[in-house]
Formats: sequence, C-alpha cells, structure tokens
Amino acid sequence: MAAPCASAAQASERPAATAGAAKAIFLEHPKVADWTERYPTRTIVATAFFDRKRGTWQVSVFAGEAGQIAQGRVHRLGRVVEALVGPEVAWPLARGTGIGGLINRPLVWLSFCLFFLIGLADLRRPLSVRNADLLAVLSFSVYLLLFNAGHVFASAVAAAVSLAYLIARCAWIGWTNRTSPRAPALPVWLLVAATVLLVGFRVGLNTERSDVIDVGYAGVIGADRLRDGETPYGNFPVRDTGTRCGPENETGEIADWIQKNGRCETANPLGDTYGPVNYDAYLPGLWVFGWSGKWDNLPAVHFTTLLFDLLALLGLAAVGYRFGGAQLAAVLAFAWAANPFTQYVSSSNTNDAIMPAFLIWGFWAASSHSGRGALTALAAWTKLAALVVAPLWATYPNARNVRALTVFGAVFSAVSVVCFLPLILDAQPIDAFRVFYERTFEIQFDRQSPFSLWDWGTYHARGLPDLEWLQRILQLVLVAAAVAVAFVPRRKTPLQLAALTAALLLAFEFVLTHWSGLYVAWFLPFAMLALVAGVELGGVVRAPAAEGRAASVLAGRA
Repeated sequence: MAAPCASAAQASERPAATAGAAKAIFLEHPKVADWTERYPTRTIVATAFFDRKRGTWQVSVFAGEAGQIAQGRVHRLGRVVEALVGPEVAWPLARGTGIGGLINRPLVWLSFCLFFLIGLADLRRPLSVRNADLLAVLSFSVYLLLFNAGHVFASAVAAAVSLAYLIARCAWIGWTNRTSPRAPALPVWLLVAATVLLVGFRVGLNTERSDVIDVGYAGVIGADRLRDGETPYGNFPVRDTGTRCGPENETGEIADWIQKNGRCETANPLGDTYGPVNYDAYLPGLWVFGWSGKWDNLPAVHFTTLLFDLLALLGLAAVGYRFGGAQLAAVLAFAWAANPFTQYVSSSNTNDAIMPAFLIWGFWAASSHSGRGALTALAAWTKLAALVVAPLWATYPNARNVRALTVFGAVFSAVSVVCFLPLILDAQPIDAFRVFYERTFEIQFDRQSPFSLWDWGTYHARGLPDLEWLQRILQLVLVAAAVAVAFVPRRKTPLQLAALTAALLLAFEFVLTHWSGLYVAWFLPFAMLALVAGVELGGVVRAPAAEGRAASVLAGRA
C-alpha cells in the first residue's frame, strides 16, 4: 500500500463543481480504485461536502459492514490532493509517516546494524548459526522499512516471520540447554570504547533529533497525577471539555482544553493504559524538569528515556560481569548500545525500555528469590506483558523448591501492594480498581489494529484473511506454555531462564493484536543472553571452569 502524498495525486480533465463530480473523481483515483475493488460494488456509498476554508471537497467512502474504507480531499479544479484508504483512514502511522526521527535515515540505521554485526558476529565462520541468529534480530529492519513506507500488511508479515524464527530458536535453547560455541570477541577496551561512543551518539540523537510520541507523553501526565495524589486511571486530559485553550492545528483539530482540574492541558485520552509503575518511573524527571501541561518538548520524558536506556545497558553489563567477567560485560553492554531498535525506542521517547530494564536487573539478582519477586512485580506493573514470565521466574531454579516459590510470591505481592497504593488509598478503592481494569486489561483485550496478522478481518476486504480464530488458539497455547515452562525443565540453568524468558516475551508479542517495532526492546536483552552469552550462562558448550562457576551457583547447583 503506497503512502498518500501530493505527488500521487492525479489531475482530472474536469473540474469538481458538484459533490457528484468530486465523488466520481475520487473513486477513479488509482489508489482508491485499487482498494475499493476489494468490496462488492453494490455496497459502496460515497459522500462529499465542500470545505470552504480549504477550497476542497471532503470525500468519504463506505462499504457495508466494513464501514469507512476511504477518505480524502478533491480540489475544486478536479485534482485529488489526499487519498487515504483502508487502515490509513483511522491510523496516521499507517500512512508511512513513521516515528523516531533521524534514526530512520538509512545511513544512521545501517550504521547501527553494521556496528552490531561487527561487534558480535563470528567473523571467522560467516555461515555459523550465531551469525544467522544475529541477522534474525536485525531482520526486523525489513519490517520497519515496509512500515515506514506505508506497506502495513506486508510489514506485519515480515515482523511475524522474524518473531517466529526467534521464538523457535529461544525455545529450543531453553528446552535443550544447548547453545552456539563462543565466538572470538573483540578486545574489551575496543568494545568499551565503542560503547562509550555509541552512548554519546545515542544521547545526542535523543536530545537533539527526536520527538516524544503519545506513549512518552502519557508517562509524564500519569506522573503528574500521582504527584497530585490522585490515580492516573480515568484522570487523563481529554478533548471537547467545553472550553478550548489552544489554537486549531493544520487539520482543524483542537488539542488543548481546560480539564476538570482547571488547567489547560493537551489531550491524551488513551494514555492511562499502562501499569502504575510506568507512571512512577517518570516522577524523577517530573520533579527535576516539571511539566507545562502541554505536549511540548517534554524534557522530563527525554530524561526518563535516557535514564532507563542507561539502566538497561548497565544492567546487561552487570549480568555479563557476574557470569563471564569483563569480556562478557563489555559484549552485552555493546549489544544494547549498538542495536538500532533500542535507539528506535530512545528516539521515539517511549516507555519500552522501562520494563526490560527491571527484568534485566531481576536476572542479575536471579539467585535471590526476593530480588526476582520484587523486580518481576515492578516489570509486570510497568507493562502487563511481563506477567507472562512471572510463573517461570517464580519457580527458578528448581520447580520443587517450595520455599523459593513462597518467598517469590510473598515479595511479588508486597511490592504489588506498594505499586497500587494510590488506588488502595483512593476514596473509593473498589471503583478505582474497576477503572484501572477497564483502562488497562480491558482496552488491551478489545484493541483493534492493522499492525499484526490478527485484525485484518475487520476490513472485510477480499485478499485479507480473517485469522482471529488462529490468534485465540495461539493465545491459549501461550498461556499453557507460560505455566508449563515453570515446571519443565524442573531444574534450569541461567541460560534456560534467559532463553525461555525471551521465548515467552516473543510469543506474547507474536499473538498481540497491536504490534510495534518498539517492542523488540522487550525481548532483546534475553535473546542476547541466550544467543550470544549461552556458554557463560551454563549451556552445554562449556566455558572454562573458572568462568562457569558463577553460572553453577546461580543455577542452584552450589
């Protein structure tokens, strides 16, 4: 699907003097005609009205139960100046606009990919499985290329292929405890120097050449509500409050409205869909930089993004040092810094590094049942996706260790209570939790999106399969797998914990209705541990005894 642009507009030989002429011209536009051919002609209905301010006809096309299937503008002289079809109508991201700013430029993106491969690949064996795994991690670049070009359905297929490969690889490693041989590593000093340079470049990209999308903006709004002593859920700024306090944008929409707290704020009505810890994470940035109430540069969001990006990198370095010394610490820190998708998160200023940062440090504390419980809870109540690994982490390293399960459960519960104190202390706590469930779990369950394989049936278009039935089956399989891997294998090495964590997060993403390349950061740390550091984590390709001792201790063998 081509992105709409002025260069694609077709000039008509006749002016659009009437609504009927405007509709005819719009329906004849090649892009619109190509999409409407997917529907029976008898179901297609078009409407048009003249927008005097713009001097164009606003045309909408409907097709039976599919609803609106196309929308655009036709100049009174007969030229189509905008044509949106299918998912482009409701989803600006489907129009090829992209997010992330400068990171999307081919030179910048490919430079990250090249650094990632040179620093981690087995250059002596180009056809090794390790190199194939690294290419699979980078293969999400194909998805992003298609996504940024507006080819929504093709990009979803590309992402599904990459996810499926990595699910299979990580699940196999987790089940067998077998891993690829250690590859020759670059000198520690060189990896450290490259990481420092990359971190500096990443900070520059974030502070100078990035934007804050609605996800990051939601973080500072929620933090503001918590600072004021109220629950974020149901209290986000909305539109059409009755009193506007800002100008219209280029599309005629008004973003700034007086809210019920009496302040002028930029609306973000669907931002309260994350766990409470997500909003807690933005409090330090809010305390330092404040918030104007508007969707402006939002320095508090940039601060939070950079903070958790650094915490994730340092966490991987700590994990690497614990299991394999300075060499592995340098390798894992470099893997985070050089991966283009972690920078994609940073350049988009989303919250997608917060949850994995908590899980990385939880892995570092894997030998502590209370440490795992606390950090799993923080991760889960940041993004609900982390709940899928909770059974696995609760039973590590030995599923028959009742004491470990008890300690994990007690600490997980205690930390959860602290996380939900704003709701517990609300004047009407039962109602507060009801709103929380509706704004988080329920919205996610009912969410529609064209950015995966599963929701295409809503378009009722020929050539697009309705795979919702398969999604439901796979979701049930995921739930069963999340429970099963908690007990099988009964005893797990750190490698198996990392690989199965990656496999579960990958599988969770695979069955999501709404998927984004930003979510690569969720599983990336554990995929790197499984695919790159497997020897040091207790895989069957053994490291020297001195290096393997730490892994044995954390596996419960000491």
